[in-house]
Amino acid sequence: MNKHAIALSALALLATAPAFANQQLAQQKNCMSCHAVDKKIVGPAYKDVAAKYKNDPKAEAMLVQKVMKGGAGVWGPVPMPANNISEADAKTLVKWVMSQK
Repeated sequence: MNKHAIALSALALLATAPAFANQQLAQQKNCMSCHAVDKKIVGPAYKDVAAKYKNDPKAEAMLVQKVMKGGAGVWGPVPMPANNISEADAKTLVKWVMSQK
């Protein structure tokens, strides 16, 4: 295998690693019990959240607070409970959610 192919393979792996790691974080924090990337379970699909807030510059900060403190009424009657999660992890998850298309 030539050097260019090896370099391209390494770059491809590095590009997908953060997305996989962030999905793992969502699974570790039990987010995936109520949410999925592309379909509604109890809570909205992450793709729907990203689409709803994609043009809102204040969305990420608001969603970080929702992840940490919980909330209700935006996506239906079932409330999202407060989560035992650090602000840094909540920011990581929200950035990942907002990257879903």
